[in-house]
Amino acid sequence: MAKKAGNTVAACPCGGSSFQECCAPYLEGRVPAPTALALMCSRYSAFVLGNEGYLRETWLAKNRPSGTIIEKKDPVKWVGLKIIRHQEQGNRATVEFIASYKRNGRMMKLHENSLFIREDSHWYYVDGTFF
Repeated sequence: MAKKAGNTVAACPCGGSSFQECCAPYLEGRVPAPTALALMCSRYSAFVLGNEGYLRETWLAKNRPSGTIIEKKDPVKWVGLKIIRHQEQGNRATVEFIASYKRNGRMMKLHENSLFIREDSHWYYVDGTFF
């Protein structure tokens, strides 16, 4: 946690400065994520915070899973996000990342190249290729 002017400011789960200045505006529905990278980071924060509603809203409808997205019976603890690269071209974008997490006390990594598209001025997660 970072301290700012005597107040404790919660760091953003995605690694950004403060949660209120980074991912909160998107997760709280105040504004849509302006870029695919911002959406990727906010989706990671949603996984950390257990915000399945946000994950559903930001998943392209035709690809959205019908079942549970965040598994409660076998929980993971997300511990870090590293963006490898991102590229936006028109209404399509890719973000390659590594998300570190712990499951049953074991450190693990999810390495994915995610595809995003923009429809009606909103970015949506389409799917990903795992490494």
